[in-house]
Amino acid sequence: MSTPTETTDILIIGAGPAGAVAAGLLRKQGRRVLVVEREQFPRFSIGESLLPQSMAYIEAAGMLQAVVEAGFQYKNGAAFARNGQYTDFDFRDKFSPGWGSTYQVQRATFDKVLADAAERAGAEIRYRHEVVEADVSGDKPRVTVKDTEGRIHVIEANFLLDASGFGRILPRLLKLERPSDFPVRGAIFTHVEDRIPPGGTFDRQKIRVTVHPKFPDVWFWTIPFSDGRCSLGVVAHNEFLAKYPGNETERLKAIVAEDPELSALLGDAVWDTPARTIVGYASNVTSLWGNRFALLGNAGEFLDPVFSSGVTIAFKSASLATDCLAREAAGVEVDWQRDYALPLKAGVDCFRAYVEAWYAGEFQKIIFHKDSSPEVHRMISSILAGYAWDTKNPFVAEPKRRLAVLAELCS
Repeated sequence: MSTPTETTDILIIGAGPAGAVAAGLLRKQGRRVLVVEREQFPRFSIGESLLPQSMAYIEAAGMLQAVVEAGFQYKNGAAFARNGQYTDFDFRDKFSPGWGSTYQVQRATFDKVLADAAERAGAEIRYRHEVVEADVSGDKPRVTVKDTEGRIHVIEANFLLDASGFGRILPRLLKLERPSDFPVRGAIFTHVEDRIPPGGTFDRQKIRVTVHPKFPDVWFWTIPFSDGRCSLGVVAHNEFLAKYPGNETERLKAIVAEDPELSALLGDAVWDTPARTIVGYASNVTSLWGNRFALLGNAGEFLDPVFSSGVTIAFKSASLATDCLAREAAGVEVDWQRDYALPLKAGVDCFRAYVEAWYAGEFQKIIFHKDSSPEVHRMISSILAGYAWDTKNPFVAEPKRRLAVLAELCS
């Protein structure tokens, strides 16, 4: 018996932020959109601290009201702490025009808010549908899907977008994966009832990044939520994390205890959620596009969580890809390398320069310097706010050179 086949205009793999926003943007174009998602929403995910640049894409996809009304924690910046030093950036005071505030979100809720908005806009989402094969050799991509009952069927589409995140469906099935040039790091993380008292240097409207007092390449995130809880995690080389015995919660507690300020800040916290581990999250691919398909967000490349760039890159990729699809539909010839991959890569490479400078210690020298220039502070604030594609900003146009010079001056 032959495998049942159905057709659609645009097929999206994954209903997370990239897939949902892409679906919303495509529905505004009047396209027929089908989304297949392996999990059942809501489901846990990390990447909870959004960047203000993200808000422009949420707004363009018609999802702004839903996000605003969801009651997430307002966010206006980022704070950094190291051995008694403290500095922060207010994203409303930045070089680039655009949104200067955003939210810190429990991703289980946030992702469902976006997915529900995509459905209201007319996209069809099928949860607990797993992609098991993909064929992009013909005029139209064909994807084999297994549904909740274990039944197999084929979906043929005019175009295929992979927004599967860390699942990296097409990179795995089409053998597009290549090793990241980033060192292998891991993260141990959880959610806690933080019980952090008001006042002091802890600002619930900012993500807080704490540098380990002895190891500058080890850092913690503390992301407050609106309900008195926060996301807490540590990032380090796997060799560092492997030194700590016990389960993930015990290991995370032991590492947090090594920083006196962070340990004191969380002194009354209730550790009520078992910690988890993710290892070797940095990823890359040989190409971000191919014959009638494109990779969005983390399905293509993921750098590092230090500057919370993942969701912004995911949204940017959705915006660029759907713009290309709109131009194709209008009869304009699209070069996916020139019009999609290279523009996306420009911003990713900017973020990459700052991530590399962070772990090399250069960026830490800059942000903790006592006599920073207000103008430079605003330019860096723009990048931390997600505006890594604004080439009018000198620290976007020439990130490596500018950072190297500034770090030398700060030394």
